[in-house]
Amino acid sequence: MAVPVRDPDWSSLVARHGSPLLVLDCGVLGAQYRALADALPGVRLHYAIKALPEVAAIESLAQQGAHFEIASEGEIDLLRAAGVGPRRTIHTHPIKRPRDVVAALRFGVTTFVVDNAHEIDKMVAFRDRAEFLLRVSFRSPDARCDLSRKFGCQPGDVEGLLARAAKSGVRIEGLCFHVGSQSATPDAHVHAIDACNAMIRAHAEAGGRRLAVLDIGGGFPVSYDGNAPSIGEFCAPIRRALSRLPAGTSVFAEPGRFLAAPAMTGLSTVIGKAERSGIPWYFLDDGVYGSFSGRIYDHTSYPITVARRGPTRASVLAGPTCDSIDVVAEEIALPELEIGDLVVAKMMGAYTSASATRFNSLPTTKILVLNRPSRTVRPARSTYGDGLGSWRRSGSVRIDPGSPGRHTRQRPSPQRARSKRTSTR
Repeated sequence: MAVPVRDPDWSSLVARHGSPLLVLDCGVLGAQYRALADALPGVRLHYAIKALPEVAAIESLAQQGAHFEIASEGEIDLLRAAGVGPRRTIHTHPIKRPRDVVAALRFGVTTFVVDNAHEIDKMVAFRDRAEFLLRVSFRSPDARCDLSRKFGCQPGDVEGLLARAAKSGVRIEGLCFHVGSQSATPDAHVHAIDACNAMIRAHAEAGGRRLAVLDIGGGFPVSYDGNAPSIGEFCAPIRRALSRLPAGTSVFAEPGRFLAAPAMTGLSTVIGKAERSGIPWYFLDDGVYGSFSGRIYDHTSYPITVARRGPTRASVLAGPTCDSIDVVAEEIALPELEIGDLVVAKMMGAYTSASATRFNSLPTTKILVLNRPSRTVRPARSTYGDGLGSWRRSGSVRIDPGSPGRHTRQRPSPQRARSKRTSTR
């Protein structure tokens, strides 16, 4: 995992900005994006805004050439605030109210996702202004969060749904899936890619509309405990599977956790201490109703360090609310802490502040942004163009199953060669 800068002086930051505090380093975001882009050459990366819905994060990734994945009107508002245009965006929520689609279309998004007959029927009203991906379910019990339980059609239902869409004039441009968050191995991705490959080829052989897009979702793991593989190692089998797709297939991915998690650090302060049944309890000014909400919603334990040294004991770190469920860590080996000590939690960028609440009417934790990109700097032009249509016009990207960072482009268009640097402003 690439972390290109040294940790700042956490105590000084807290002295200046108060506690609790979340510190977002946009330099780390950029390093994570580049690492994944090297590991998946030729794949268009759409940042899943829900992981860390911060304007600074969106601006930083836009300057790296990222595209974006949204699921709500509120996320559209974040894109607007960051100056990101709609042509870099896809809307992937499989279940939408008509007003959700209208809001996205007004912004300029034209790519949506469906996963059942009712949703296809609902989209008939928008068939002249939008194109769609069909989401397929591939269960992944090894993932931290199995995202195919709630969404996605069964593989055996794909042909019937494609036929229904074709009959009603709803344009299905490709397939998509999400095997789950924080996947333990790439096996689920490879299985899903190969299964979709078979469906795409079978549909073409049956005379159906060409399925030119495959969105492989997210699930790329980060190392909370030091056990996750490197992203290059994790993606090597995925690259090989993608290389087996029909020539000209456009491939998207929706990374969230991998980009965001290492980019933010949580700083909290011991505000109280007690001993319960012989176990030290230390009470912090942040907890599971706040920045540590991922303990509940994301099933995540964060790497925690303290500056104080000495003999350690199995201890408990608890949050500030009156609810006894508000426990950040149990049986954690800590030296004896004192009131006022600083507690540092790393890997706090994904699904933390995004799901924080104001339980007990406590304020949400302030986010301090480091290495924020200048708004006057124009973003790097995307390698892939904007939207499905421009991808098709610019020529396909072929995946090289060999070394990361290598890809070849086929059929470049003259129009593409004359294109200028784009801006999200």
